[in-house]
Order: sequence, then structure tokens, then C-alpha cells
Amino acid sequence: MNDRKVRRRRRSSNGFVDILNGLLTLLVLGLLVAGGIVLYGASQFYGEGPLTAETTFRVEAGSGLSSIGPRLEEQGLISNQYIFQVGSRVANIEGTVKQGDFRIPAGASMADILRELIEGNPIRYAVVIPEGWTSWEAVQRLNADANITGEISTLPPEGSILPGSYDYVPGDTRQSVLERMQAAMTTELATVWEARQPDLPLETPEQLLVLASIVERETGVASERPQVAAVFVNRLRTGMRLQSDPTIIYGITKGQGSLGRGLRRSEIEAQTPYNTYQIDGLPPTPIANPGIDSLKAVANPDTHDYLYFVAKGASPREGHVFAETYAEHQQNVAQYRRIAAEAAAQAEADAEAARQALEAEEAGEAPATE
Repeated sequence: MNDRKVRRRRRSSNGFVDILNGLLTLLVLGLLVAGGIVLYGASQFYGEGPLTAETTFRVEAGSGLSSIGPRLEEQGLISNQYIFQVGSRVANIEGTVKQGDFRIPAGASMADILRELIEGNPIRYAVVIPEGWTSWEAVQRLNADANITGEISTLPPEGSILPGSYDYVPGDTRQSVLERMQAAMTTELATVWEARQPDLPLETPEQLLVLASIVERETGVASERPQVAAVFVNRLRTGMRLQSDPTIIYGITKGQGSLGRGLRRSEIEAQTPYNTYQIDGLPPTPIANPGIDSLKAVANPDTHDYLYFVAKGASPREGHVFAETYAEHQQNVAQYRRIAAEAAAQAEADAEAARQALEAEEAGEAPATE
């Protein structure tokens, strides 16, 4: 009887040990499997990725890791979106994903990609508005840039945009970029106005802006802007009309494209708000968006007695020649007309020579040689 009880206790003890051994075995196997999964995941997260060539990956505004992972896998940048998402939570890489386009090198690991999206710098995009462009031209450029979105509902006031280069992130709206351009002009104009000469014949920052736009359109030579500005300031002081051709042109085109021809006598004599041959003082609005240099030139023009200027040569890059009296100015105008006529004759001769050479080539004749 006692032997049977002992045998029962032994079987019970052996059964418990077997169960315990089985559980321990399962635990060890589970740990091994879990460890294997962790090691595999780590090797995938930190190991070389499948990308064979550098590519660009775009992070849209408001994107998170849950939406980025599937796109990375779909585009072949990573092997498994779930490993990427889990690894992103475990990895010691702090921060939020940035918006923009990122360059991802060939073979980049998931960890490398995550670090680039959080710590790296997006590809720099910029829209450039040249000095002297009208607001209509600026909006045309914004509309032509496919990396920005939305519409500009209202044409901005002339002169409200500060020319320059403006960075943006793909997905930014055109209106937001435009507002930054306008904010920059507001800030710059206020700064320039505060630093102006005290005796200028200008009563408001807006008048300075109008005159700066005329200076911007009158010369493409940066170094002579203070001279040109001084001519117009001298005219305003003496009550002389500005007599600026670009103002007439703006009155005709409203800044929407080029006139494409010279001014007609009837246009110079026409009574319009922008015809500074016919009106006293400044036109009602700017005729372009002037750059910082033109704003500063009007705020602090040169000191001289010139009242006239005319182009020095056939190229705008040659600048202008200045005069104090109308008689001197007429001599300079005559000289300019001679230079312009010679340049036109030379251009016509060059065009004729090119035409003859083309005809000779088409006829199979060898060109004459010396």
C-alpha cells in the first residue's frame, strides 16, 4: 500500500517536472525565436537597403511614419514597412519628420532614411523674381512653378513685391510665397524710408516706392542708379516733369507684357495718368517692383545738378550719359542717334552676310577664304 503511494508521488513529481521542462523549453524556444526576430529586424533596419541608385523622396505636409512607411516600400526604398515603423519607434532618433523633398542615396538603410527625414535638410527650391518685374510677371512665374500649389485670387498691387530669391518647400501654396514677397517689401521699404535723406521732395514711403520703380525701369546698370535717382529728384525739386518713357509704356500695357515697339508721338502726347511727359510729379502707382538697390538709390541719391540723361550706346549695359542743360542733352542725344544708326546698319550688314553665306551653303558653294 505504501509502495503504491510512493509510486504515485513519483509519477506526480515526474509529471510536474515534465511540464516544467516543457514550459522552460517553450520559453527558451520563444526567446530564441523572439531574439531571432529582433536580430532579423535589426539587420533589416540598420543593414544596407534595396535602393540601387540615388533617388528623391517627397514628404507631404502632415505626413507621419504610418503613411511614409508604405510609400517607402512601394517606391523600393525599404524592404518592409512594418520593420521600418517598429524600428522607427525603437531607434534612438528623436524629432518629427520634415516636409519636403529629400535625396536618399543608394543602399541607404532604414535608419539612414529615418535620420535623413528627421535631421536632414530638404532639397532647396526657390522662385526668383528679377528686379523691375511687374506684379503680373511675378504671378506668371509663380503660376508656372509646378512644385507649389493653389491659386492667387487677386493680382497684387504694383510695387508690393520685393524682387529676390524665395525658398519654398514643395506643397507650399503660391499665395503663401507671394505673401512672403510682399512682407519682405513692406519691411525693406520701412527700413529704407527711415534711413532716407531728410530733404527729399517725397512725402511718404509710397512716393519713394513709385520713384524707385521708375529708376529701376530706366537703367539696368546698378552703379548708376543713384545718379538716375538724383536726376528725377532734381526734376521734382525744380517742378520739372519726369518725362520717363517707361511710365508711358506702363500706362499702355498695365505691366502685362512688353510693348514690343517704340513709343508713338501720339502716345507721348496723350493725356493719361501715367504719362509723365504730360502730368506733373509722380504717376499714381509704381510701374514695377523695384529692388533694394533702387529703393536705397532714391532714399540717398547722388549730389549733382544733372537734369537729363540719355543712353550712352546701343546696348543698355553701356549705361547713360548725363547733362545739366538742355543744350548739352541735345548734343548727347545726337551722339546717341549716330551710334544707334551705326549699330543698326552694322546689324543689317551682318544679317545680310549671314543670309548670303546660308544661300551659298545651300547651293553647295564653298565659302570664300582669304
